[in-house]
Amino acid sequence: MKTRRRMLHPLRLARAIVTHRRSAGNDLVLATVLAAVAGAVNAGGFFALGQYTSHMTGYLSQLADNLVTVNWWIAFVSGLAITGFVAGAGFSTILIHVARLAAIRQQFAWPLAVQGLFLFCFAFGGTLTSEAGRMFALACLCFIMGMQNATITKISGARIRTTHATGMITDIGIELGRACLSLLRPGLGVRVDSAKLRILLRLVAAFLGGGVIGAVGYGQIGFFFSMPLALILLTISVPALLQQRR
Repeated sequence: MKTRRRMLHPLRLARAIVTHRRSAGNDLVLATVLAAVAGAVNAGGFFALGQYTSHMTGYLSQLADNLVTVNWWIAFVSGLAITGFVAGAGFSTILIHVARLAAIRQQFAWPLAVQGLFLFCFAFGGTLTSEAGRMFALACLCFIMGMQNATITKISGARIRTTHATGMITDIGIELGRACLSLLRPGLGVRVDSAKLRILLRLVAAFLGGGVIGAVGYGQIGFFFSMPLALILLTISVPALLQQRR
């Protein structure tokens, strides 16, 4: 009996991470995992396509530049990336709200499972060597990134965004500025939010670590390195989906 309990513990943990009853601890665990996966997937996008697929600011700037220079192909690629990201965020939102309306308890498991399936699709993107295949891979990764960012945003009540490294690093700078000001001018009453700073540093470190692992993995294995990343998301989500069918 004790052995069985130990074997079931990871399944209970996976269900707890995606349950509709949230806690700060659950949010942080899930956000850390997703940030690491996002970093790895982002590295995969650069390996496969020469572009970082979470960087919508860059794509938006690229779109504007190439509309002005009448470079229609690059403008199309930028528009495709942005469209894929927005579509992923929208689809994730639809899944979560439909699950809520149906009173499904593991509402956040659905978008994570879909992201895992899309990563499996991307794993076979290496067989598509045509330009159309590259565009499919780009749209697929941007869709995944959009889904993930929207999922953790909905789960955490917009407190955490795992693919938006610019925002996280900006917030780190703000908190460090507060810390410096509190040391230099303690009478001003400015205080650093140490808990928030620890969370931000943890997520940025997870994104960076995932990027390093992804760069090595995709560099050595190629597109098929997406499979273990997909398995991580499916391991988190599938136990919860199976529970709700009982």
